[in-house]
Amino acid sequence: MTKGTYARILPALLAAPFLCAMAPGDMSVAAFLARATSLERLGPLALATPQGNQLKGEVVAAGKRYKARIDAERRAGRKTTSCPPESGSLTPDQWLSHLRTYPVTARKSVSVYSAFDALMKKRYPCPT
Repeated sequence: MTKGTYARILPALLAAPFLCAMAPGDMSVAAFLARATSLERLGPLALATPQGNQLKGEVVAAGKRYKARIDAERRAGRKTTSCPPESGSLTPDQWLSHLRTYPVTARKSVSVYSAFDALMKKRYPCPT
């Protein structure tokens, strides 16, 4: 390879990690639980750690994506998959309990976003 070839390839190689990064909320339930379990010993201080902030960010991002989808469905006049109130709360214990209901064998294939959506369907079903 010539020096010119390296100059053309280098920007693509440097950009690759950014292009391949997962969107917030796309972490698997297995990865989330593994990280959360390692932080549980810290109790409430876990959220003050960088890893705790990352996990919180995953849930917040999943919640924002979920709300944006529900709002778009409502604006379009389509039936939504769940009927949550405009605002609500979810404790870390409630969230972790929900994630732990997934079979261990399925956790790698379920994203945090999908798990959030399933929890909202369970907690806030639409009236029939």
